[in-house]
Amino acid sequence: MKCKSKADFRRRRHLRVRGKIKGTSARPRMCVSLSNKHMSVQFVDDTAGLTLAAVSTLRDGKQAANNVVAAAALGRRAAETAKAQGIEAVVFDRGGFKFHGRVRAIADSAREAGLRF
Repeated sequence: MKCKSKADFRRRRHLRVRGKIKGTSARPRMCVSLSNKHMSVQFVDDTAGLTLAAVSTLRDGKQAANNVVAAAALGRRAAETAKAQGIEAVVFDRGGFKFHGRVRAIADSAREAGLRF
């Protein structure tokens, strides 16, 4: 597959990352997804093929800011949702995005809220 755009490069990085990590029921995969307007986090059990929990800026009902501060708030909310579902440890899936900015803010705030990576 020849990469021609930034989206192609990201898809290719994502496939490379997904080949190395798998989520289980004991330690689900924490998937981060970013767009120009919204961010979302899902906790996925790959062995059963189920999404255990999910949070997003879309569910707020209002247009949320799409910056590092909003990403940190989303990471805290994701950790709280995961803990309510009984999830303590996760495998982090950056989704082909570089680990800086919003992705790093989500990961750091989830760690601070008590999730183990």
